[in-house]
Amino acid sequence: MIQSIAHPTDFSPEGQAAFEHALYLALANRCQLNLLHVHDPRADAQWDRFPHVRATLQRWGLLAADAEPEDIATVTGIDVRKVEIRDIETGDGLTRFLADHCPDLIVMASHGRTGLSRWLAPSVSTDVARETIIPTLILGPLARPFVDSMTGNLHLASVLVPVDHAPAPQGAVPHLKSLLESVDVGIDFLHVGPVAPVLLDGHGAPLAVRRIEGPVVDTLLDQARQASLVVMPMAARRDLLDLVRGSTTDRVVREVTCPVLALPTTGDVPISL
Repeated sequence: MIQSIAHPTDFSPEGQAAFEHALYLALANRCQLNLLHVHDPRADAQWDRFPHVRATLQRWGLLAADAEPEDIATVTGIDVRKVEIRDIETGDGLTRFLADHCPDLIVMASHGRTGLSRWLAPSVSTDVARETIIPTLILGPLARPFVDSMTGNLHLASVLVPVDHAPAPQGAVPHLKSLLESVDVGIDFLHVGPVAPVLLDGHGAPLAVRRIEGPVVDTLLDQARQASLVVMPMAARRDLLDLVRGSTTDRVVREVTCPVLALPTTGDVPISL
């Protein structure tokens, strides 16, 4: 069960869908939701620019039109907190907060920077996921949301899980089952390459892993067109090679048409949701 969700926001319009996903998941788990913003220590706080929780819940029909801020916790069971983090570097401020507070899940948007801009301003979303070792739901620039903005309804029809031999995917299986146990959704394990890894269910029986040939990222992007969510085990590391060409997860986040749930691992040990 998720106890705490963190949603970093830069107040951009691109982050609205990520906020709505974070709010939906907080409601589903009746847990704490921290809305985080990093700003220059010399600048004034901007509390009025935070995502509007009460207005969104009213639009979704979960709060009365005359509800007060204190009614949010009473009616919905979620504890929403707005947090201003003072730091010149966005990634450093977020990483420090997340390391200190250890949420169970991060939900954030990615603006999908490429090329030279990766060197000047690397993708905060995938860097945070990799460096903090926390499961992270990322909505890239082309992602179709699976939470309806107007109604708050869930539209999660299929989940694509690309698997390879490294990082070892077996540990992600029970966490996926736990995460999706309340949702009637198909899970499609996919391996791009000649020899697929062996996956077992909770009873030791083999799981079906679909195998396909082709260029890894282009093939994944093509297969993800019909998916509602891509779940990717992600190695918890960042090196020069990642910065030069981008990791597979970075490229998928930038170009995929659905949200990506990155499940970082340390060696072969998966991170529990």
